[in-house]
Amino acid sequence: MAIGEQDTSAGSVTRLAPQRYTRVAIALHWLVALAVFGQIGLGWFLDTVPRGTPDRTVWVNLHKSTGLVLGVLVLIRLLWRLTHRPPPLPLAMPRWERVAASANHALLYVCLIGMPLAGYIASNHSRFGIRFFGIPLAPWGTDDRALYALFNGIHGALSWLLVALIALHLAATAKHVFIDRDAILQRMWRG
Repeated sequence: MAIGEQDTSAGSVTRLAPQRYTRVAIALHWLVALAVFGQIGLGWFLDTVPRGTPDRTVWVNLHKSTGLVLGVLVLIRLLWRLTHRPPPLPLAMPRWERVAASANHALLYVCLIGMPLAGYIASNHSRFGIRFFGIPLAPWGTDDRALYALFNGIHGALSWLLVALIALHLAATAKHVFIDRDAILQRMWRG
């Protein structure tokens, strides 16, 4: 039986609308997704900008500023998720898929919170600090290269883990749309 179908007493199958996330959850999901793709692209672009150049300073500060905004958006999304129960995964899905989906979502949140947090901590242990859209924020840490390297390394490692988790998330979605042909995507899609 496909998602959104239900057995009736007469033995026929009735299509039901799949349970959806709330409108706010859907809006936050897509807003965060678009911002994350932009932030990942900006982070990869930074690798091509030579160090010690004025251009790099501009792009790094834009990355830090948008990262802080994205971190706040993720916290808002997490708060919404914790206070608004998501629709249950269909029982028709194999148990291993439900467990994998839950694990993937949990790890996505770990990365989406850990990445900006590690970047923020690293920036506060650098002599450059953070310029939030041009406004200098006073660093609360010391200029410590070892701490900077540690948290910047965590930031980078989490970014690669996030890319892998997003790829897995997109592959699972494609499986549901093109192979299973179920209504799982409709849970997070309007219309």
